[in-house]
Amino acid sequence: MKLIVGLGNPGKEYENTRHNIGFIFIDNYAKSKNIDINTEKFNGLYTKTTINNEQVILLKPLSYMNLSGEVVKKYVDYFKININDILVINDDLDMDLGRIRLRLSGSSGGHNGLKNIALNLNTENFKRLKIGISNNKNIDTKDYVLGKFTREEKEKINNLCNTVNNLLDDYLEMNFDILMGKYNKKTGE
Repeated sequence: MKLIVGLGNPGKEYENTRHNIGFIFIDNYAKSKNIDINTEKFNGLYTKTTINNEQVILLKPLSYMNLSGEVVKKYVDYFKININDILVINDDLDMDLGRIRLRLSGSSGGHNGLKNIALNLNTENFKRLKIGISNNKNIDTKDYVLGKFTREEKEKINNLCNTVNNLLDDYLEMNFDILMGKYNKKTGE
């Protein structure tokens, strides 16, 4: 069973903010499959389904970003999910807007959601799909990541949806090294 986690913050005030890019892409993926992520358990919204003959849980932690790991840990324990079967979708300030990068593991890079997941799982060895949100050094980092996308930025993100949907489909069927080779190459990595 695979667990795909989209990181974000709950509440209307955080919708369409840069930090909620994980929610945006997991919602879009679910919509493309005519699936609703609407069951609440362990302070998370989730759905358990079968896609491409693979059992998968799509999860949106409802704790705030800094406590995402507590929610992820409860799902991992309850559904007995192997750490190797987790993929976390998160924003990345250090990449240009709309760039994607798959990683097998690594440090949090200062991302509090990833930091809390690593703390709760007691490992940094979980897969990530990082999506670039750029960085504006003229704006305080907290204000920037919690800021809404501009119309142009939103358009760029919308244009990335099909690629991410295909990537997630491939993730359910493909060896992760091959997946990284396929998608990281597309983004010039």
